[in-house]
Amino acid sequence: MSLTPIGEPRRKTTISTIQEKKARHEPITCLTAYDYASARLVDEAGIDIVLVGDSLAQVMLGYENTLPVTMDEMLHHTRAVRRAVVHALLIADMPFGSYQVDEHEALRNATRMAKEGGAEAVKIEGGEKRADLIQRIVDAEIPVAGHIGLTPQSVNAMGGYKVQGKTLGAIEQLMRDAVALDRAGVCCLYLEGIPREVAAMITAEVRTPTIGIGAGPECDGQVLVFHDLLNLTFNPPAKFVRRYGDAAALISQAVQAYKADVISGNYPSDGESYHLSKETHAALDSLLERKRAMRR
Repeated sequence: MSLTPIGEPRRKTTISTIQEKKARHEPITCLTAYDYASARLVDEAGIDIVLVGDSLAQVMLGYENTLPVTMDEMLHHTRAVRRAVVHALLIADMPFGSYQVDEHEALRNATRMAKEGGAEAVKIEGGEKRADLIQRIVDAEIPVAGHIGLTPQSVNAMGGYKVQGKTLGAIEQLMRDAVALDRAGVCCLYLEGIPREVAAMITAEVRTPTIGIGAGPECDGQVLVFHDLLNLTFNPPAKFVRRYGDAAALISQAVQAYKADVISGNYPSDGESYHLSKETHAALDSLLERKRAMRR
């Protein structure tokens, strides 16, 4: 069932839609989703952008970080989300190793994400050093979302998940990164783990919409991980995470109640069981009685 009010048909969100929202100073909403059920709920709730993030490595596949997730795994989940999303703009992460090797490999993988996965844009981490590559992919008619600041695929190079842009030199580099990606034609720019003041400067400087995660309220939009939103990550949340529900407690209670009912014999009940028709039941009783008589 759609959550869109009757009489108010919802437009398909496109790149033009989010660009128009930036121009009108209307907030852009974004959430991750990794499977059909979660994607359908997010889409029907009216979220503007659904991101199939490589964070599925941790929250869906149990990896320690995003580095191990493969193109095939990302495509598998993107296809599932594509089948659910009707209205939102669908963006998918390019996983680690899918675009760092060379330009031709990157373009081939971006094409696979659009052609096989159904993504309407791909997301690539990195600033100035990715600008030429992003320009090449954009020229191939594949929209690209940029991602700067705390880039999880660089966790080893960064020495952990640390807030970026805390010194004047680092701020200047972030500004150069943002401007370079804006000029390369990114459809939006994710800003992760940077000071609020820096994110505000970037948002004011670039034409493309900015989507913040741990970057303060001045960004054009915000994104959270679906599992963080619902307390399904089993780890302490980051500072910027606000939990809007406790699905972990709800699911745990439901599973425990099911277990108790099975053990007690309370599930399934007669009303939850299928029955033979009266005629078939009578015929079966007659057959069984004849078999018992033959054994006497």
